[in-house]
Amino acid sequence: MEPARALSIRDINRLIKMKLEGDSGLQDIWLRGEISNFTFHSSGHMYFTLKDEGGRLKCIMFASYNQRLPFAPKDGMKVLARGGISVYERDGQYQFYATAMQPDGIGSLYLAFEQLKKKLELEGLFSEYVKRPLPRYPRTVGVITSPTGAAVRDILITLERRNPAVNILLFPVTVQGTTAAPSIVKAIQAMNKLGEADVLIVGRGGGSLEELWAFNEEIVARAIRSSSIPVISAVGHETDFTISDFAADLRAPTPTAAAELAVQHVGELKQGLTHLEQRMAKSLSMLLSKARERLQHSVRSPYFTQPKRSLLVQAERLDRLRDMLHYLMQAKQARAHEKLSRLSGRLSAVNPNQQAAYARKRMTAATRGLELAMNGILRQRQHTFGSLVRHLDALSPLKVMARGYSLVYDENEKTLVRTINEVQLGDRINVRLADGKLDCQVWAIQGEEQANG
Repeated sequence: MEPARALSIRDINRLIKMKLEGDSGLQDIWLRGEISNFTFHSSGHMYFTLKDEGGRLKCIMFASYNQRLPFAPKDGMKVLARGGISVYERDGQYQFYATAMQPDGIGSLYLAFEQLKKKLELEGLFSEYVKRPLPRYPRTVGVITSPTGAAVRDILITLERRNPAVNILLFPVTVQGTTAAPSIVKAIQAMNKLGEADVLIVGRGGGSLEELWAFNEEIVARAIRSSSIPVISAVGHETDFTISDFAADLRAPTPTAAAELAVQHVGELKQGLTHLEQRMAKSLSMLLSKARERLQHSVRSPYFTQPKRSLLVQAERLDRLRDMLHYLMQAKQARAHEKLSRLSGRLSAVNPNQQAAYARKRMTAATRGLELAMNGILRQRQHTFGSLVRHLDALSPLKVMARGYSLVYDENEKTLVRTINEVQLGDRINVRLADGKLDCQVWAIQGEEQANG
């Protein structure tokens, strides 16, 4: 039998979601547990699991809620989370949707304080190298605080008591609550834009950590550090420390102490001026004493007692200097003439006309030497040639044949017949004599041994 109406998975998940969200006992509740599997998604949402000894529950905290967290959640942290139970329809899985969260066992504000302090310290915001020195003699002091608290009264009274001549610019701000931090930042920026204050005092009276929290905000710390005017932080009592104290150029333990650090006491200034006046009078007295001694020494000098004698001494010195100058000029002129003669001689040696004439003489001498050398070589070569010709003529076969010898060639007259083994009976041979040749034929061959036998 088919059912009259079958629900889809989506429908049943939606019904369960409506049931859970409609149950006031499951909405706006607080859960205590330990964070695990924490993921901070690129979308800005936080996904994590809350667990304890008895179970686990998946949780999500959307970016619109976690942006206001004063601390950074992480795995292993025990927290108290506020929110409600609902169902993620696509997976049919119920989970806890957190809207607020704070550490369990340690105050969230204190944890946020420590985390921000560490962050800004790593950035170098608290470094001594970036802190500016306070002006020694400020003309105008800017005061940023609540206009109704005891702090402003202490600051104004102290400034008036220490130096009535100093101008005071009071910029009233809210020092407690959600609007306090933006109010303080706006005041610091306005004071810098106005540019009349030489030093700023930013602070308030004592209170709890929550009441002083505006001075632990990151925007306030960055505004203090961005100020072109040196800033004195004066928040709470001596035992109170805020982020502003670390970011400021100087921390004062109390607002009254801030006013004392900002300006010097008029009595100290008068005492300093008196000391400077005494030093100046002493210095002037010493200068006058030295000038008087120099004047007395000058009056006793021979230049004043016997001025004519001094002139004669200078005239004598002038004569010696004139003679020395004349001698030096003559010596210099003689050296110049000598140098000119040397240069003229060197210039003549490199004169193109003289060099050309000298080159022509050298060329004529070289030509004669070459001709003599060539004639000598020619005669030597002719003599050597004659000797060689005579020697060759003496070795010529024709000379030998003229004495009765002859040369025997083969029929073609190409090969000289030297032994009887090179011919046979009947071969034609040519016999060359001194005055001609004979065409012969071999009729008999007789060796040397046969001839002798």
